[in-house]
Amino acid sequence: MILISHRGNFESKNVKTENSPSQIDYVLSKNIQVEIDVRYNDGEWYLGHDYGEHIVSKQYLMDRKEMLWCHAKNISALQEMLELGLHCFWHQEDDYTLTSKGIIWAYPNKYTKKGILVMPKDDFIEKYKSSIYGICVDNVRDYL
Repeated sequence: MILISHRGNFESKNVKTENSPSQIDYVLSKNIQVEIDVRYNDGEWYLGHDYGEHIVSKQYLMDRKEMLWCHAKNISALQEMLELGLHCFWHQEDDYTLTSKGIIWAYPNKYTKKGILVMPKDDFIEKYKSSIYGICVDNVRDYL
């Protein structure tokens, strides 16, 4: 089962630091994969859940592409990331979606075999850990 940091959070949800390049790099330095929220507008890349809070370069994303799960927050981000070969996906309230690498990404509190579960409860992880591909959580430190 792989472990993915939700928006770069490590110990718990922290809206002040999530999706920030420094926080993402901190988690990546611990060899933990990270789900990030990505926007692309007018030739610029932005990270942030509700809006583009942090501007980053294309090179920033490309240099980390093997460890990132990029959640496209607008259609231009999805199109550009697919062209660049970044591991990405789009969803809003869908129960499930496929990433560009063909991995099932589940909406929070939804279950699927061989998929990524987002914010599952601990008892749920314990019950299904042998059949899921991975989890995406705010408190990745607790699973190390």
